[in-house]
Formats: sequence, structure tokens, C-alpha cells
Amino acid sequence: MNVSSHNLRLGILGMIEGNGHPYSWSAIFNGYEEAAMAHCPYPGIPKYLAASQSEIGIPGAKITHIWTDQPEQAAAVAKASKIDTILAHPEDAIGEVDAVLIATDDGTDHARRVRPFIQAGIPVFIDKPLAITLEELQTFTDWHRQGAPLLSTSAARYDPGLDLARETLPRLGELRWMSAVSVKSWERYGIHRLEPFFTLLGSGFESITLGPRTGRTEVAHIIHRSGVQATIVIAEDAASSFRHVRIVGSQAFHDAQLGNTFTAFKRQLEVFVAFVRTRRPPVDFTDTVEMMAVIIAGLESRSQGGKRVSISHVLERLKR
Repeated sequence: MNVSSHNLRLGILGMIEGNGHPYSWSAIFNGYEEAAMAHCPYPGIPKYLAASQSEIGIPGAKITHIWTDQPEQAAAVAKASKIDTILAHPEDAIGEVDAVLIATDDGTDHARRVRPFIQAGIPVFIDKPLAITLEELQTFTDWHRQGAPLLSTSAARYDPGLDLARETLPRLGELRWMSAVSVKSWERYGIHRLEPFFTLLGSGFESITLGPRTGRTEVAHIIHRSGVQATIVIAEDAASSFRHVRIVGSQAFHDAQLGNTFTAFKRQLEVFVAFVRTRRPPVDFTDTVEMMAVIIAGLESRSQGGKRVSISHVLERLKR
């Protein structure tokens, strides 16, 4: 079937603790039932959906199938986000959908979840981070080299606040420093702050230290080949500071507010739909690999007591 023109049928697969993307992503495509969505265990989701009702819907695509790790969760999401078919097994989506979205953000279990769809030649979107172990990253690198249609990004890349930050860069002079706060953990949410830095600076991150951990807080210090230094404070429970990114130049600074969750998600999903139709990747896969190498290098730094770790040394261990 020619996916360049017909209405796309998409499957959303997987749901783990702390991640409500099956609710939100599906509702952005399909719309939602207000009464059922009120029971969503992530109260921020119905709040931003209600504030953006006029923008809901992505023409030519719909989430039609769902599977979650806990069957009762699939039923709740399907009711709230108007999904027609609940699958008994994730592989049952093969032959029924044009593409799948893997909606888990642990970064250690994605290859297992994705493998059947890569083998079937089905385009896959993988929630961030793609892979936080060298073994997982090697698997995805091998699949990409073989031509597998896969995509993974942080929605922060598409936040309108980052658009404004790009426009502001020429007025800041020579860039010196960037900083941001992440919640939860480096493993799951560090990519949400790293990817905006990468989007603004481009490839060329050289090294990282992560730690020491104090209470519920640790700090990543990253150096870019341009000379720009970046810090990401990971504070598990500092949600109030999560959306703030500071960019400091020799002449001025800019505080970017990356708070438009609905628009960031919708843009991200629209980009995936375009990728399914055209097979033209919106992000160079080598950039994705480098960002994952920064995450992995950070974990290695933590395990070594905060020792500085070279990003290139991680990349060199990949068979590319």
C-alpha cells in the first residue's frame, strides 16, 4: 500500500511507570473523551489537552491500535483517547498498521520491543532516550546501517521556546555557557535538556562529568568543541525549574522557556508522520547516536566517581 497518500493507521505500544505518552500522543492524533480522560493518572495531560482542543488532530493519521504492558491500562487509554483496537500482543500490530510508536522511555529495553517491527520493515518511532547502554545503541546503529526506518527524538527539540532561542542567538555574541534543570533522572530525562543544547550548538560534544550525587541532585558538566560549556542539574523533584534553559553569550544572555508541551508533542508526531510517508529522516542519525553517547558517557562518569569521560571514546567502541 502506498503510504504517501492514504490515511495512516498507527499503533502505540508499551507503557511503563511515570510515562503517560500513550494517553497524550493518542489524544493528539484522535481527540479524546473528556470524562474518561479525567481519570488519566497524569493530571497535566488532560489540563494541556483541554487548553489546546482547537489544535487537536493530525490530518491523515490516527492511532488505531494499542498494547500496553498491563492490559487494564490499554483499556483505559483506548477509552480516553478513542483507540479502536486493543492488541493481545504487540506483534499483532504487524500487518494491521503502517507504523508504530514505542511509548516507553527507559532506554534499556527498546531493542527488544522494536525488533519484530524492524524485521517486518515497519517504520518505528522510539520514545527518548533511544538507548542508554552501548549494547542497545550498537543494535540500533546496525539496524540503521541496514536501512531500517527508525526515528527517536526528544519533544524538547520542537518546543516553540527553542524557536525563539535560535532567533536570539546572533544577538548574544560568542556563546559561553548553557544551563538547564532536569527532573527524574539522567537516564530518563537528561536527553530532554541535552537535545536542546545539541540543537543550538550542533554536533561536537567532547566530554562529560556526572556527579557527585548529593541527596536527590547531581550535576552534569559537558564541554563542546566550540568552547561552550554546559551544565545540566538533575534534581529529581524540581519540576518547577524543568522548563528553564539559560544561554549565555559574550554580549547578552537569553532565558528560554520550553513549556509548551502540547505543541512540542504535536510537532514531534507530525514529523514522524512525514517520515513514515517520505522515509526522509528529519534528524541525522549520527546526531542521535552522538546524543546517546553523551548519555552513556555520563553514566560511565557517574560509575567512576565523577571522572571526566570522553564522548569520542564511547563512539569509538561502536562498530560503525
